[in-house]
Amino acid sequence: MTDNFDTIISRNTLFWLLITNVAILSPLHQQATLWSIGICAICFVWRVGIFLGKVAAPPKLLVTTLAIGAATTLALVSSEIGLLNALVNLLILGYALKYIEMRELRDVKAIVLVGYFLIGLTLLDQQSMLNTLHLLAVAVLNTGVLISVYQDKSNKVANLSFSLKIILQSLPLAILLFVVFPRLGPLWLVPNMKTAKTGLSDEMSFGDISKLTRSAELAFRVGFDNPDGSTLGPANQDLYWRTLVMENYDGKTWRQDPSIQQIQRQAYFNKPMRQAPNNVASANPNPNPSSKKIDYVVISEPSHQKWLYGLDEAFSSNDQVVELADYRLYSLRPVDQRMSYRVTSYPDTIMGLKLDSNTQQLNLALPANSNPKTRKLGLQFAKDYPDPQARINAMMNYFAEQAYYYTLSPPSVGEQQIDDFLFENRAGFCAHYASALVFMARASGIPTRMVTGYQGGDYNAKAGYYSVYQYMAHAWTEVWFEGQGWQRFDPTAMIAPQRVLDGFDATFDSQSSYLQDSPFSTLHMKQYPWLNELRQQFASVDYYWSVWVLGFDEQRKQQVLAKLLGDVSSTKIALLMIVSFIIIALVIAYYAGLFNVDRHQDPLNKRYQLICQRLTKKGIARQQGQAASDYAAAVNAHLSALAPQVAADFTALSDAYVALKYQPLSESQTQQQQQRFRQLYRRLRLRLLRN
Repeated sequence: MTDNFDTIISRNTLFWLLITNVAILSPLHQQATLWSIGICAICFVWRVGIFLGKVAAPPKLLVTTLAIGAATTLALVSSEIGLLNALVNLLILGYALKYIEMRELRDVKAIVLVGYFLIGLTLLDQQSMLNTLHLLAVAVLNTGVLISVYQDKSNKVANLSFSLKIILQSLPLAILLFVVFPRLGPLWLVPNMKTAKTGLSDEMSFGDISKLTRSAELAFRVGFDNPDGSTLGPANQDLYWRTLVMENYDGKTWRQDPSIQQIQRQAYFNKPMRQAPNNVASANPNPNPSSKKIDYVVISEPSHQKWLYGLDEAFSSNDQVVELADYRLYSLRPVDQRMSYRVTSYPDTIMGLKLDSNTQQLNLALPANSNPKTRKLGLQFAKDYPDPQARINAMMNYFAEQAYYYTLSPPSVGEQQIDDFLFENRAGFCAHYASALVFMARASGIPTRMVTGYQGGDYNAKAGYYSVYQYMAHAWTEVWFEGQGWQRFDPTAMIAPQRVLDGFDATFDSQSSYLQDSPFSTLHMKQYPWLNELRQQFASVDYYWSVWVLGFDEQRKQQVLAKLLGDVSSTKIALLMIVSFIIIALVIAYYAGLFNVDRHQDPLNKRYQLICQRLTKKGIARQQGQAASDYAAAVNAHLSALAPQVAADFTALSDAYVALKYQPLSESQTQQQQQRFRQLYRRLRLRLLRN
């Protein structure tokens, strides 16, 4: 027994299914395992063979065996790839296996519905403007397959054109619901994707940050909301984006303290709170009014971590963001997709005016028998400079006065890392200098800790925002003084001041750092003014997409509604929705032909009716509901003697009309009948005018 796919599922549908299958599965290649990709490839190749008539449908036993083997493999590796990734792979395999064994139209409908689900699943992880447009095109293809099931045409583009029209007609309603409906939080927790994490880690060794300087990936973008309407932020030397605070050091690696890690783990159920300062001026007797409060929006790229970015001291009104006791911002969920959150920073406030004994002891602790030379140097500073403030200043000057060098490729160090760096190599990166300062300060009796984050930003004057890249990763120190709290000290500013004042590019060659391993990065365009202009234009469009679509929070919604309605009220919103629904419904009804407007009448019907009207004027009226063939017989009976050529032409015209309207024709047959109909129509129109 052989399956005749052509009579059950049209070749037009099979053709579009081949294209749609690749279009839907290709964006999910990062989540798919090699086993899943292999099975999908086998299914696709086999389906191509079926379409070309080279192979028969696979036996059900083979499909069942592949399904059981795939499910078993996923169950074994689910702990490694994560529960959500395992579920995604299971859905991908179900889609591919159903695709290869389909035999009836109902199978096509099931594949299309699963395709929509996979498109939505992809959109959860890929929400950039280009990815959204790509997935919109995939949705058009998938809808075209569904249309071909109900409205099969020999012209392959016809179903796709109709699908595009349906999608475009649905956009106004989607935009209305997007603007008016309240932003709802997720109703459930998403399982861990087990995706590779990017950016800074909660552990730092000497070489970790220097590895990030070889990455041209975007970390986050920032748009400042200044009271005067300008978009410029603070000077580059003030752009210290706080990300992680590390207080434990074992002689090789800096880590977060277990107490803060415990708070992070419990943050979702027991949100930590920091009080925003009521009187910023109290921190500074003569504050600069423009620096009292800084408002900005951060758009974080997916890092699959939970830590966020902010200037000191940062607070956010976002429900998914909490403020930790070490003055960091922390997300309640991993940042698995672009995340937009509003921040207000108070740069003049005192951080940690009081320091409890446990925290003080933690930030004075040093590993035993570690770096004895550096420890001795710290004790010497304590002896020479009894005042803590003068002591830290002397340590900072020590780096500038000695022959130290700032490099992205520092020499290797031994077991006594800081000793080797300070007294032997004398060359290092920001992590080397920050670690050395913390160690010396603690040895001298001053509480000090390590802070990692990003420093600086690339300003886009076209759209008025800053881009912060992974290569801008940085480490600095915080020193605690009685009555002054935690104060930032960055020894990098003593060794390579241009790195802090003017940015990374002012110190290092991009080609030998972050562009060395990124041959296709758009940052290569920075060397050419007109290409850099083009790069910033494209980046601006993507930024606006992130702000107004991905970052369309309740505050922005109220701004849009205020411009549309003035004073926003529930009554006005309800009226806006009702009026919009009515307009959208009327437009759809108009295009669906419910108003019987002749403007969009079928040209074939229009020409046939015109000939019938002219015959009516000759005294041969077509009765209501009379079939075209019956009317042709009536015309032939009246005109066979008076105008035999007109009778013969009208009979041939009617035959062509019936064939085009009601008979299944191939593409070549359709073209022949259309050409014949047009010729007869022109001939009859002239003859009926003369007779």
